[in-house]
Amino acid sequence: MTNQVKDSEAKWKLYIVAFAFTFSIGFSFFGIKKCVPYADTLTILAYRYVAALIGVILWIGISKIMGVYPKSDVKRPKGRLYQTAAFYILFMIFQILSMFFATSVEGAIVYAMAPIFAKIIGRIVLGEKSTRLQMIFVVLTVTALIILIILNATNISFNFKGLIFMVIGTFFMGCQNVSARYIRGVFKPIEITAAIAIGGSVIFIGTSVIKAIVTGTFDKLIEPIHHADFVLWASFLGIFCILLSAQFMAYMLAHMEIIQSTIFNSASTLVSVIAGALVLGEPLSWYHYVCGALILTGVVGLTLAPVDSNNAGKSLSDELGKK
Repeated sequence: MTNQVKDSEAKWKLYIVAFAFTFSIGFSFFGIKKCVPYADTLTILAYRYVAALIGVILWIGISKIMGVYPKSDVKRPKGRLYQTAAFYILFMIFQILSMFFATSVEGAIVYAMAPIFAKIIGRIVLGEKSTRLQMIFVVLTVTALIILIILNATNISFNFKGLIFMVIGTFFMGCQNVSARYIRGVFKPIEITAAIAIGGSVIFIGTSVIKAIVTGTFDKLIEPIHHADFVLWASFLGIFCILLSAQFMAYMLAHMEIIQSTIFNSASTLVSVIAGALVLGEPLSWYHYVCGALILTGVVGLTLAPVDSNNAGKSLSDELGKK
């Protein structure tokens, strides 16, 4: 098999992972809508991490039995791995805090700018540069997404405190993307995913249990699992929207520039809108088609835009190689 064929197969695998990530995140709103009647936000998140943790344990167990789980190197700086997971967990914490003050529209608008946050942080920390063509496609995608969110909203209001929380959360998401990109080649995607699932489980499940004990509402914490619908959709959110999406993103960041990887988050919002129309019968207006076309143009254009092979940015493997 020639190197050209191998490179072609690797690119197709990468694109498949990218689109799988987009659809797993894009369909997450279904699971959240299905869970809302049975539990509050923190409880839903706790059960999502229960499902993700179970998934990680099974994944690692089966991988070790099959002999395909990456061997641990005691010399690797595990602190870098834990830092990457911590950034993701901090993002979720601030995202939850913002929900107490900000509207979902406000949060969506700020989150739409995540690729720009990641781009700036990546440029400062890793030294990754972007071409002018890449930046044009990023601005096109983000602008079209924000316009779509605003036009699709029935009520727009802004809360300064909620906005601050969401900006901080999005900043931490950018830090997580950059950190995951930095440790590529030293830690495998499944190791990053496992660290996120385990750390998130300890924090969110622990917080839910403590809250239930202090407020005397332990029965409300347990009650949702009596509903098969809740268990099904909470499992979906944990397996597909935490375990697999984190695995997909880690893989993308290991093989794509940050600015290319994070743009697929923007495409996931478009998937949510289209899915809402097809599955829930929500109406589509002219701006859905126009903004959707612009978003797709930006994502595809950024994916296909020429990339400087020497612009991989700093990595932990390079740092360790120098020592």
